[in-house]
Amino acid sequence: MKIRVEDGLAFVSAIIRYRDQSIELDNMLLDTGSVGTMLAIDQIEALNLSAEPGDMIYRVVGIGGAEYVFSKSVDSLSVGHLQVSSFTVEFGAMRYGFALDGIVGLDFLLETGAVIDLTQLEMYQGISA
Repeated sequence: MKIRVEDGLAFVSAIIRYRDQSIELDNMLLDTGSVGTMLAIDQIEALNLSAEPGDMIYRVVGIGGAEYVFSKSVDSLSVGHLQVSSFTVEFGAMRYGFALDGIVGLDFLLETGAVIDLTQLEMYQGISA
């Protein structure tokens, strides 16, 4: 998976699958400093995904400020050849002042054994994963 650098930030594309539907998101921030993976709720309208009774709602704090999010398990999250099934993702407004579909966080990177090659601007699965 190629990594794009825009305004000093690393971006990748991802595919989210939820209840037999999928959507591709091209502006996913690659963020090793983010504990979790988060998606902008406005960008996934086509999936008809929303908070339901039983979904966890909580406050997250990061460099962009604080906001309330809910978490839900999606069928899968794929970034290039890296994929995790039944993966829990946070959903929030994510209005940080620039175009952003979501954040690929450390949880996804660890689960897939991702290797980030900044010389080649590529991300791929490590040998041991």
